[in-house]
Order: sequence, then structure tokens, then C-alpha cells
Amino acid sequence: MSPDTIVALSTAPGRAALGVVRLSGPASLEITRRIIGDADFTPEPGRVTLRKLVHSNTGETLDEALVTFFQSPHSYTGEDLVEFSCHGSPVVIELLLDQLLRLDARLASPGEFTLRALGNGRINLSQAEAIRDLIDAQTGAAARQASRQLSGEVAQRLQPVKDALIAIIVPLESAVEFVEDDLPPTATESLKTKLAHLQSDLGELADTFAAGRVLREGLQVALLGRPNVGKSSLFNRLLAYERAIVTDIPGTTRDSLTEVLNLDGVPVRITDTAGLRSGGDFIESIGIARTKQVAADADLTILVIDGAHSIESDDVDLFSAGDSIITIVALNKRDLPEFAQNQAALLQRFPDAVSISAISGDGLDALKAAILKPFHGTRVVEDGLLITNARHHDLLRRTMSSLQSSSDSLSQGLSEELVLVGLYDALRLLGEITGETTPDDVLGEIFSTFCIGK
Repeated sequence: MSPDTIVALSTAPGRAALGVVRLSGPASLEITRRIIGDADFTPEPGRVTLRKLVHSNTGETLDEALVTFFQSPHSYTGEDLVEFSCHGSPVVIELLLDQLLRLDARLASPGEFTLRALGNGRINLSQAEAIRDLIDAQTGAAARQASRQLSGEVAQRLQPVKDALIAIIVPLESAVEFVEDDLPPTATESLKTKLAHLQSDLGELADTFAAGRVLREGLQVALLGRPNVGKSSLFNRLLAYERAIVTDIPGTTRDSLTEVLNLDGVPVRITDTAGLRSGGDFIESIGIARTKQVAADADLTILVIDGAHSIESDDVDLFSAGDSIITIVALNKRDLPEFAQNQAALLQRFPDAVSISAISGDGLDALKAAILKPFHGTRVVEDGLLITNARHHDLLRRTMSSLQSSSDSLSQGLSEELVLVGLYDALRLLGEITGETTPDDVLGEIFSTFCIGK
């Protein structure tokens, strides 16, 4: 049975100069003829034409739009596809979608255009996931990495491994089929060496996930400290604009504020929190409770200490409470003369602390470097492919485990049938990365995270 024809808004919802509505499926051209009121419309593929969009019953003009026809199989989805670029009024978009639905199109589900592209062989699954990552990219480096994967680089990187696996499987299958072709000991050792090389190759690729995860998902960083130590001033300095309200009144920050900044291509979600102290009113106590939750969810905390005053017990308690997560100590207010008097005692208690001034910006570069330092391998590698997807990383690790199982079977002198179990499992797992062997329920879960118009 032929697939139905789907429709969706492909640009962001809301008022804009232009809105693009996408129509894909076997009836796309026929529906287009009806919406423009021209039964003889035979557009040249890839050529943009200006047409009036009319109400199918009344003939009333809805809008003028640029209409582009992409003929199967040379379209994004691999099907006949039409794009309407009309004025970006939410009212116009709603009227157009309503008319297209009345003309037997169906509203697309999330990611359905890309799912059809996958089903029609226009892209593989890792490329489809890269489309989502490119849309969601928070930094230029993340966008560049997603673009590399969109070009098919993950599949290209894995293809030699698949080819090598098949080359190992063939003689083993021959040994199963023909008893007289049992593998000699030298051949067994050669196969074990090849499997070890494949494991090493996949291990190098899997190890890039430490950097790739941070590049894609970013770091969660929380600013902690007592009231009036300069957390909000530091927050504003890192963002380079006045985001948080700063006063000399303790407890000014009563709720958490979160913004994203770019550190060497890594998106960092930094949160300014309410000062931690005993006492305070009811509203402040709610802010303190939220601070503790933010700290618990953070990849890293920055404990801000007022370096112009002596160490207080609350500072030590907060530092000790951060033992379960990575904590950077920032000694603030180095621009004040009192800081020099306290510096020796402060550094004796916190020898790895970074001295800063949230007012002047002194020491800020050292603090930024300290934020990234604990995450080994998170520096952006512009000339290397990174695994950014947790699903891909898991499948690579499971593939390596299957290869190790086959290698162990060879070492134990087990039958070729048992050796082949791990090899075929490894081949299947690699196929799940690029989509050849991915179960339907996994595909449904992946594409449910896409926007409706993609």
C-alpha cells in the first residue's frame, strides 16, 4: 500500500517574515494543483514559481506563495515533495494547513519526514540523528560536529570494520559447512589478532564520547556560596552582561538563574543560586532548597568565597559538602586590598583555588580553564570525528564485548558455531548505529524526539 501524504510547518511557529509548509507523499502534486486552483500545473522540479493559494471551496485567495516541487526520488524524503514559502503570519499558516488537511493530506508526526528519508534510503540512521543534533546545537563547534555526522562520516568510519568482520566470518562459515576445512592453529591466532585490532579501533572511537557528550549536551555548572560573596557578580561577568540583580543586601538572589555560555566550543549551562546560610525568611528558604537541588544535579560546582574576609565555618562546610562532585574554589574580590592580607591563609586551606575579581574580570580566564580541566578530552577537536550520541557509544561498547566473546571462544578451542555467534552479534550491533538492523520500537523512540516539521 502506498504511503499517505503528510504535511507540516517546517519553520519555527510564531510570527515571522516567511513560513515554510512542507507536503510529502504520492498525492503532493495533485493536492498542490487543487490548492493553487490550476489542474494543469506541471512544475519543473527544483524550479520556484509564484502562485496564489486559494480556498478549495470558495476560491478565495489565502496568500501568495513561492511553490517548489521536488520530484521523487530526488527529494529530502525520497517522495514527491512540495514546499510552500508563504508569509509567516500564524493565521495564514493555520489557514493553509487547514486547507491541505481538507484535501486529504495528514498532519505529520514528529520526525516523520526524516523517517521517510531513512526508509527510502536517502540517509542512514546516524545521519538522521545528526539532523536533530544540528538543529539543537548550542555552539559552532557542536554544529560543525553534527554537520560531519550528517555527511555520513559515522557510517564511513564503521564500514571498514564491518568489511573486516565479514572477512573473518567467511572462513569460519566455511569451516562449519565443510568439516575438512577446520581452521589450523595459525589461522586461529590470526583471527584473534584481527579481532583485537577491531576492538582497539572501536575503542578509540568509543573513547571520543567523553568529549562528544560534553560538546552535545554541555556542562552543568552551579555557583555556590554564602550570601554577598559575589556569585551574581561573577555570573554577570561570565555572561558579559547584567543578567542577575546585584546589591549589598544579603539574600537578594532568591531563585536560581540559568544561562548558557560558550567555553572553547563547549556549551556551559551556568546557574547562579541563592546564598546558602541559616536563618532568612520563608521565601529565601525555598531558594536555598532549590540551590541544593541544583548543586546535586551539576557536573561541577564553583564555590565562591569572599577573599576580602577571613574564612568562615560556612565556607568550609560548603566545600566539604561538595566532596561527591567536582568543586572549584573561586577566591573573589582580589581587587580589594584586604584580599592580599588574607591570601596566604586562604590558599593554605584551599591550595587549588583560583583567585578572581568578579568586578574587574581579573583571573576570569584561569577560572574558565579550570572549569574545563576536570573533564579530560573535552577540548574540541576540530579535525576528528567525535561520538556525541549515547546510543552510539553504548552500541560500540556492546560490539567490543561481542568481539571479545568470540576471541575468548577461539582461545578456548570452542566450535566455530559459537565463535560466529559473537561475530554476527557484533555485525548486528554496528548495523543498529546506521539503521540497517535497528528495531522498529527503537526507531519510534528516536524519531519521537524530532520536531514535527522535520
